[in-house]
Amino acid sequence: MTDDTYPGIANRFRGFLPVVVDVETGGFNAQTDALLEVAAICLTMNDKGLMEVESEHFYNVQPFIGANIEEAALKFTGINPHSALRAAVSEHKALPNIFSPIRSAVKRNHCTRAVLVGHNATFDLSFINAAADRCKVKRNPFHPFSTFDTAALSGLAYGQTVLAKACEAAEIPFNPAQAHSALYDCRVTAELFCKIVNRWKELGGWEQ
Repeated sequence: MTDDTYPGIANRFRGFLPVVVDVETGGFNAQTDALLEVAAICLTMNDKGLMEVESEHFYNVQPFIGANIEEAALKFTGINPHSALRAAVSEHKALPNIFSPIRSAVKRNHCTRAVLVGHNATFDLSFINAAADRCKVKRNPFHPFSTFDTAALSGLAYGQTVLAKACEAAEIPFNPAQAHSALYDCRVTAELFCKIVNRWKELGGWEQ
């Protein structure tokens, strides 16, 4: 199989598969603070060479034993980590169930590794990597430090770095009442990333 016969996404990002991730947490310290929600959206490229959503995955997560949870963080997200309605699962279940379809998507798209796409992506990656370390995951599909940061990309494309403002500039509907939910924020971040990449192609910045 030649490079020309690989799916376009494998060539577009040097063998990386962009996967959008958003986490909600009990604070800012990935080593000590709880991971409370995790969402991941796998992207693909259609026959026209345009980026689009392929699949999405989400879990409410139980705080790991000894996890710190800041009250200010809960007020910000509105999450009640002890509510039975969350149907939360342990990190040991959530991480493998999130990673498995990502690894399958990497293989299916002839890529070598997933790269995390996020709004202020290093924050999300730090919590994913810390949780993977706690769970002793041997096959973390994400590159350990490389990311695509939509805060930086939207700053370039639209002059906005705040997610809500960037979506407004990109004419993407944004509901503040649903914000700070990992799945909702992941969905709008995926739409924002795809719109920026696709617009760059339309402007002639990438020829497939």
